[in-house]
Amino acid sequence: MHPTTLTRRQWLGITAGTLLLPELRSLNAAPAIEGETEHFWYRMPSSDSPYIDSQRENKSFAFGGGKIMLSEDCGKTWAHSAAFAEADNITFSVILKNGNIVFATRERLFLSTDNLKTQREIIVKNRDGSDYKPHTPINPELPGWYFHSLDGEHCFEVNGKEMLVWGNYCNVMGGAVPVNVYYSTDNGETVKLAYSFGQNPNFQQKGAPPETALLGDANNKIIARHIHNVTYSPSENAFYACTGDIDRGHGNECHWLRGTYDAKADTWDWKQIITVNSNSRFKSGGINFLDDKVYWIADANGPKFGPEHDRGIFTCSPADLPDKSKHTMLFNPKFESANMLVQDGVFVATHCAPASTYACGIIWSPDMGKTWAQHDLKEFGPRSGCRINKKNSDGWFRMDLRKGWIERAEVLFLKPKA
Repeated sequence: MHPTTLTRRQWLGITAGTLLLPELRSLNAAPAIEGETEHFWYRMPSSDSPYIDSQRENKSFAFGGGKIMLSEDCGKTWAHSAAFAEADNITFSVILKNGNIVFATRERLFLSTDNLKTQREIIVKNRDGSDYKPHTPINPELPGWYFHSLDGEHCFEVNGKEMLVWGNYCNVMGGAVPVNVYYSTDNGETVKLAYSFGQNPNFQQKGAPPETALLGDANNKIIARHIHNVTYSPSENAFYACTGDIDRGHGNECHWLRGTYDAKADTWDWKQIITVNSNSRFKSGGINFLDDKVYWIADANGPKFGPEHDRGIFTCSPADLPDKSKHTMLFNPKFESANMLVQDGVFVATHCAPASTYACGIIWSPDMGKTWAQHDLKEFGPRSGCRINKKNSDGWFRMDLRKGWIERAEVLFLKPKA
């Protein structure tokens, strides 16, 4: 999302420290909200429910009240739980195919292999096998978001084996942090760096002494503010990553990268295929690969170079990505968005609330992009949906709702009618 918008978007009430979930409340708790549109049912759990952070098939991972929890019936009951002191600082979680759960606080990564009975910290590995450890923050309350993601799907079947791959959406709240792509090929037992962006002078620790090491890869000239999306193209056996945001005087921060993984050598080869400024359809997210096509949604903003920003939901062949003349625009929601998921022919995407006339805007196509609708779930107030998960076993998509575009608020579920 756009980096210079705290004033432009009048984003008020954001604290600069941590993402804190309000304590679970038994008194005066807001009831669950349910409703429907022409295209889907929707529901928001009551405010005294645990915060459901991720889901996969029948399983849901949640936290709240100093605990982490696992459900095996789509969040109806919570069969497994454990005390976890930093539960309210969880910024990332994923349930793997074999049942392992990887989750993270702001700067620490954890793995549970036994339905949360135990958890152990995972130290990320550099490409040379050495430990990649978080920096020591000047302000201990601002360690940065090393593992938080904007997208919601991170597990991919690659040559018959599941890979976990994701990038961190960071440098908005919580402190300065390096920008990385992470991966695991062994169900989260080992997590390694797949790619590290360079040292961005605009996102370093405030008040740091001159001798403090800069955050980022000193050997990489490509800089970014954060990663919007990392996903996999099965037809190419390749990964794509897109980043934000603008040129602040040290080069563009918005890129598309294409990476291929050599499993035998355990090495990556990344190529920079697109680099642009902020008013571009390539300042984007919500990348989805279906058959031999790529689909994405634009987060274009900043100064216009014409009557409108270069926005929309686009598709093309992956090889044609750099050539805008070969893109097909499926729909133009007219507002910024970096979140979209496609499953079973249904497109679900979200508005960035501070940049939209919608309070809580949902972009929807039930028929693989043939027809489109936009719905405003006004009862939730100004909210931006992100971290969209595939449907669970009961048929519900899950997403975070954020105040502004990033401060955690609530969870929303959507179920297609057709």
